[in-house]
Amino acid sequence: MIIEPRVRGFICTTAHPVGCLRNVRDQIAYVRGQGPIPECPKRVAVLGCSTGYGLASRIVATFAGGAETIGVSLEREPTANRTGSAGWYNNRAFEIEAEKIGRSPLTLEGDAFSDEMKKTFIDRVREKFGQLDMLVYSMAAPVRTDPQTGQTYRSAIKPLGAPVEIKTLNTETGEVFETTIAPASEEEAAATVAVMGGEDWKRWIDQLADAGVLAPGFRTLNYTYIGSELTWPIYWNGTLGRAKADLDRKAEEIRGRLGQDAARVVALKAVVTQASSAIPVVPLYGTVLFKVMKQLGLHEGCIEQIDRLFRTRLGKHAEVDDAQRLRLDDWELSPKVQAEVLRRWPLLSTETLGELADLAEYRSQFLRLFGFGIDGVDYAQDIDPRVVPG
Repeated sequence: MIIEPRVRGFICTTAHPVGCLRNVRDQIAYVRGQGPIPECPKRVAVLGCSTGYGLASRIVATFAGGAETIGVSLEREPTANRTGSAGWYNNRAFEIEAEKIGRSPLTLEGDAFSDEMKKTFIDRVREKFGQLDMLVYSMAAPVRTDPQTGQTYRSAIKPLGAPVEIKTLNTETGEVFETTIAPASEEEAAATVAVMGGEDWKRWIDQLADAGVLAPGFRTLNYTYIGSELTWPIYWNGTLGRAKADLDRKAEEIRGRLGQDAARVVALKAVVTQASSAIPVVPLYGTVLFKVMKQLGLHEGCIEQIDRLFRTRLGKHAEVDDAQRLRLDDWELSPKVQAEVLRRWPLLSTETLGELADLAEYRSQFLRLFGFGIDGVDYAQDIDPRVVPG
């Protein structure tokens, strides 16, 4: 096949195996360039391991921390005439590169929300590790079926209480426009908490603890985003914010069982991910934020953020905020960054976007998620979509 990007809205339906491999290698090269992390946990699990912050966590733990890892993600396998998901290729690429340095990573592909996967995972941890030192929860699914009740919940990214008028961006056309988003019903808000809150995270930790596969000093991290006042109407003050607040409650419950340092929610900066691309206002905010942070020398992607997290925030008694979160969004929310973003915001229009924001960077980062637009890849080459060349 000659594989080209097929983008519909915030979804790319194709992925390039060679491009995904190169993207993984680029992230590995960055981490290696920062040097080793001797104090990194050595037996690490990552739920949602195949893209974004989850993939970055697995790369940092392995290539800077020397860890053995087990990952879980839900992927689409390729066929002879259809590409797999980007995550499927990323998982294969990670395994290829990890094996080159003597690691033996294990990846389970399936529904991480199910009790069946949790049971399989526990069995494999016993076989491979005995116990775990760390679990990173980096899931970003829009739908979850509760394994106890069988009920399926679908998240709804909406404000609460009243409609919100907000400026947003069509990333395909470059059009900046105002849109009105209707508020969520209580049923939609509850469903969003069921999908994106902390219930499944705590369920994982409880089952692992009950099975005796958590080592002394075990720690778990769950990634969140808080954002600035520009995104709060649709994000932190909406259904997503209610779900994220549930993470804080569940983290406290886990700490109550396993110890004061056992569970932390980690607030990260805005980056381009498949999940964030679907949230109104976030892509427009991102295009402005990226330009400002690049101009100030503060821009970070997923791999830079997680590398900084592992190097500077995982020591015992690390500084936390009032909600006991670790904060890696400190550069994004710094006064000099936010002041400039807020200055530009009311000036944004379709005509001024090129001057005030960086849509090209946003588009480039979006395509990189699927292995496209990466230097050194021959996209005119006829390749087998079932093969990640090692």
